[in-house]
Amino acid sequence: MSNADSLVVLDFETTGLSPDQGDRAIEIGAVRIEQGRVTDQFQALMNPGRRVAPFIEQYTGISNAMLKDAQPCADVMTDFAKFIGSSNLLAHNASFDKRFLDAEFERINRSYSGQFTCSLLVSRRVFQAAPNHKLGTLVDYCRIESTGDFHRALYDSQMTAQLWLAILEDIRVTYRLTEVPFALMQTLCKTPKKAVARLLGATHTG
Repeated sequence: MSNADSLVVLDFETTGLSPDQGDRAIEIGAVRIEQGRVTDQFQALMNPGRRVAPFIEQYTGISNAMLKDAQPCADVMTDFAKFIGSSNLLAHNASFDKRFLDAEFERINRSYSGQFTCSLLVSRRVFQAAPNHKLGTLVDYCRIESTGDFHRALYDSQMTAQLWLAILEDIRVTYRLTEVPFALMQTLCKTPKKAVARLLGATHTG
């Protein structure tokens, strides 16, 4: 049984919202958490083979000039596949990042054996009193020290990792759990808000 405190947190910056519409990854950032400690990180810009729209340049701070000399997506994603290994995976709004990971891996005939969970969905259930569940808002809500620029992949993955550890600590303390299984967090993503206390309380008594 794998625990939720050992996984790879990842974040993509992209040319747009949908790989089905031809959008590509332009940056990957990731951190590895092992038993609640950040132990490694991965960051790379990648050249998607076409120009990035001005809106994306402004939003991410990643310019066409920066991408011109970056490695092709295929090379970066081959390296990233090695970084992931067999780890489970986490992202804030994981459905977005999973779509791009799947699409970029499909292009290079790679796959991954780990499973995804989502800090956005979990935070909606654990931090129901937060003003909203954007990453920056939750970082402030949890009083996580923040000094970098959101919308860059490594920084967002670092902040997501700290948020995730804060979520796990909150669950451990509130529900007196010594360990939080990864599968429990996946279940939590799909649990109605009013049933969260019952789910986590039953985990403690069971």
